[in-house]
Amino acid sequence: SLNETWDGVRDARAYGKLCVGYGLDQTFYEQSEDCLTLNVVRPANLEEGVKLPVGVWIHGGAFANGGGGDQRYNLSFIVEQSVRIGRPIIGVSMNYRLHGWGFLSSNEMAGEGATNLGLRDQRLALRWVKENIEGFGGDKGKVAIWGESAGAASVGLHLTAYGGRDEGLFRAAIMQSGNPVFYGVQNGTQQSQPVFDELVKETGCYETVDRVQCLRELPFERLNRTLGALFLTAGGLGPVIDGDIIRNYGSLQLERGEFVKVPIITGANSDEGASLGPKGINSTAAFLATISNFPSFFQEAILKAYPDDLTTNVVASLGNQRPGPPYGAQFRRAATYFGDVLFIASRRETAKTWAANGVPAYAYRFNAIPHGVPPEVGAGHYKEIGYMFRNFLGVGHRPDIRPFDGMPKGHFELADLMSASWASFIHGLDPNDWEGRPAEVELWPKYDVDTPLDFVFDANVTSYAENDTFRMEGIELINRNARGMYHR
Repeated sequence: SLNETWDGVRDARAYGKLCVGYGLDQTFYEQSEDCLTLNVVRPANLEEGVKLPVGVWIHGGAFANGGGGDQRYNLSFIVEQSVRIGRPIIGVSMNYRLHGWGFLSSNEMAGEGATNLGLRDQRLALRWVKENIEGFGGDKGKVAIWGESAGAASVGLHLTAYGGRDEGLFRAAIMQSGNPVFYGVQNGTQQSQPVFDELVKETGCYETVDRVQCLRELPFERLNRTLGALFLTAGGLGPVIDGDIIRNYGSLQLERGEFVKVPIITGANSDEGASLGPKGINSTAAFLATISNFPSFFQEAILKAYPDDLTTNVVASLGNQRPGPPYGAQFRRAATYFGDVLFIASRRETAKTWAANGVPAYAYRFNAIPHGVPPEVGAGHYKEIGYMFRNFLGVGHRPDIRPFDGMPKGHFELADLMSASWASFIHGLDPNDWEGRPAEVELWPKYDVDTPLDFVFDANVTSYAENDTFRMEGIELINRNARGMYHR
């Protein structure tokens, strides 16, 4: 519980087990149902009485896998960098319940107020930080929450939680490939009812009076086995609109100003859709098949806004090359659209909304390709993680894809710049204000509605600000139809 205490010295030098999840990220780590732990990394030799700003990391993994103890998210390097640039911070990472353990929803679950449990776990961790971080030398009034992918979507949901209620849990937020406008369809609790029904049938709880209680009383192995099988057949589970912690579509809440007004960094990677979009796209017909759930007039609008044009399609590093199998001749066209739909369009909308409300926002586009990435994927999803955490050693990465192995100097300089900018923002809300910032790198400008700029983090050229007006037609089409077509 939140108010459990202990006497004497507690040995807390090992990471706790990850929460039970399904997917590749869980492969190398022990898992447990007893997993709601967090990790605190602070600079060595901290003077008594010093109170440092705090960055709280929320991991990604599609709400189905991952964990705070995943060593790719080791906070030691960015904390070390924060000291080096004279902007010291404390880093905190957390676990939260995943997939069916944290995001099972149904009318029965809603009736008990047991929806979005994983998100509530995160919220509880933030409350724990507020109550306890001063014991570690942290400042409870200077907390920034930050995450990537499902972690960034979580940050977005905390910004809009309870209709945008400010509970004083954080004073800033960083979202890497995720935003308050969700990356997928935002459903109500009833949309997951079939998954819940399938689960209670498979576990013998269907005929019981209290199905939720029956699930609670099942042996761990049985529930875990059934959820694992359901993950393979029914796919992921994630946050739902429950009328409580998630009140409404993110796009609607942004429109109404129902979000916590704190400074943000929000960004995405150039080639997000090359990682997460469909493969085997060889023709316009194949691309059309991926958007066939929309009415035909909207399909036509998408085709027009996202033409088969290699000069504007993503994975620009491929030049005029059309990828072969398994990607397909029009893979880059589809990747452009899907990257915008998932993250880039809502990143722009978020930055615009913040700026229009007079709240500082810094937008970015990550444009580097680490070691071990297929050329067709380019600066794909997740590829900024090693740079932002300054993980030169590739800790936690498979040996064949350690991001910096054999890479030229520009990649190390980019990691220095990114990690310092992040630490500086967590420390003092300004990503530019740190010791040793290279004079030749222009400043990262605040987002402005009239002259919108995002900052391009690049390893081949000096990082720079660009007009945030690329793919205007397609991105406006997506944002204009956030609710009507994309239900988010």
